[in-house]
Amino acid sequence: MFQKFGYHFHAYQPGDIIYIHDGSGWDPIKYSERLSPVSLRIRDIEVKGRNWTRAIIKAYEYVDDTLMLLKKGSVSVDFEPFTLYMVLRYKPKIYGEIVETFQNYVEAVPTVPFHPIMPHLSIFEQKILAKVSFDFYEPFIKDKSVVGFWLPENVITRKTAGIITEATDKGIVFLLDERQFVGLNLPQAKFSCNTYKCDGRTAFLFGRDHQLSDAFAFNTLDAEGLIRAVAEGRVDVFKEKEGIPYLVFLSSDLEALLSNPQQLDKFLKWVKGLKEKGVEAVNAVEFVRKKLSAEYKCLEGECSEQFRINVKDYSSWSDYYDLSIDGRTSDMRWTGVRREDNKVINRWHKGKKVSQLWKFALTKLFRELNRAVRFGVMDLIKKYSNADDDSIEEFLVRYARIFFREHYEYFDLDTSVDYVTEPIKDVDPALSLKLGRIYYIMLLANHSCPRFWENIDTRVTFGNVVAISKALIELIEIYIEENSERANFLLLEYMKLLAFPQLYYDYDLFRMQGLEGWETSEEAWFASLESEVPNSKYNVVTRAALYIGKEDLPQDIRSAIESLYDLKQAVADTGHISGERHGEWENKEWCEHRSV
Repeated sequence: MFQKFGYHFHAYQPGDIIYIHDGSGWDPIKYSERLSPVSLRIRDIEVKGRNWTRAIIKAYEYVDDTLMLLKKGSVSVDFEPFTLYMVLRYKPKIYGEIVETFQNYVEAVPTVPFHPIMPHLSIFEQKILAKVSFDFYEPFIKDKSVVGFWLPENVITRKTAGIITEATDKGIVFLLDERQFVGLNLPQAKFSCNTYKCDGRTAFLFGRDHQLSDAFAFNTLDAEGLIRAVAEGRVDVFKEKEGIPYLVFLSSDLEALLSNPQQLDKFLKWVKGLKEKGVEAVNAVEFVRKKLSAEYKCLEGECSEQFRINVKDYSSWSDYYDLSIDGRTSDMRWTGVRREDNKVINRWHKGKKVSQLWKFALTKLFRELNRAVRFGVMDLIKKYSNADDDSIEEFLVRYARIFFREHYEYFDLDTSVDYVTEPIKDVDPALSLKLGRIYYIMLLANHSCPRFWENIDTRVTFGNVVAISKALIELIEIYIEENSERANFLLLEYMKLLAFPQLYYDYDLFRMQGLEGWETSEEAWFASLESEVPNSKYNVVTRAALYIGKEDLPQDIRSAIESLYDLKQAVADTGHISGERHGEWENKEWCEHRSV
């Protein structure tokens, strides 16, 4: 057969950070983690961890062993950089095995650090993260002229795609979802090497077959059913007749290989069964390379402007598809609002409908807090140097060499202070490195996953709020000495976290329209914020901000806060994430943090 089969696995864990320790910026951050024991079962092995992140990282060893059994280059994999960095810190042996897998067995695909929804960030942040993506992955892609790229949640706009392609001189293959395409000419174009015009540059792209991807990830087909679905159900008769190779592309989270004890073996059986039917396994990026080199025969115009496909701005791979108006995906899962009619949506959680208005508020709030940190960092650098925005951007890109230092040192790449600070060398390193640290802690606060789930009270929301609170408080401490007016402004920004419920009125959220009418009511708003833990009445945003503030705020400010809030209820406990309930939690009722 001329049919090819390609699978991409996306690896990402936001971590279980509950506190970031003070630091100078000269070294990577140090932090404390949640203690909430959980175990997973892989084959007949029980994998235990002190928290979800630790359990998954241990489980990566079994996934890595499976990937090594596949033919070289048959699948592609991306590891979100902070996730891979956590593997290095917690389990260096597994990190070394993953590096070997990237170098010798799979196609390594760059992706964005900290897993934010890229189009929701400012252009400045997007440019920095795009450049860091390629810098972090340089050891794995340095000899390749065409590389893949994985956008978090596949959320894309033409502008964001342009920023990615401008950040490298390599050709880019965006790995997306077929439901993001506009004007797709089925069936010939679906399995072909298509192009995408993104803000002046041209990239290649593939869209995953979401039905088959989900059938594997959510275990709705057995191995035999998956084999038939590909080898019989995805045949392009025209290309088979003409002898033109075509690709059936699928993708899912790497954790899909851990969704049940036998999932790893099922994937191996699936790939083996396809091979027996004459279907070659080849990753999407290598497929494009072989088309460009003429090793694979092309349809006339394939890989050129003639096979140009448009992509819907703000589309994604994992939206609330049942609420789609146009049959395509969007980013309403992360904004809580359907873009087509600007209506606030609702979802089910614990047997009742919950307004998703909180997602809109959280998105807007973090955009404001990101901006406050960015301007605070840039203004201080400009105060002590003649650095322009481009120089500051380059410094912040290079600061990744300190934030992820051990990763870069593993490959003997330059992590020296002189290299990192060279773009703004007039600034005292004691200040510039501290500002770099603050900026990266702010970036760390922008994980996409809090807004992925239907309930706000989760460990991932807690982690994001912890990080942004820490960034703001450290910046406040600098500005108390530099500019008291700016310090007061930053304190007011931090107070928005403490007074998160008040944003319903500050943002005029009651003026928005709900899908069923009730979603923007005061009752719906406060119901969506209710605490899911028995030892705190505060919503998770307030709770996390207090948890950091009670330790790190200057004494006079802390005393004032204490008169308004009960700091005994500033605990690190949160509700559970519905997608993690297949784990065997020691505390099944809520995601606790044990003191011992």
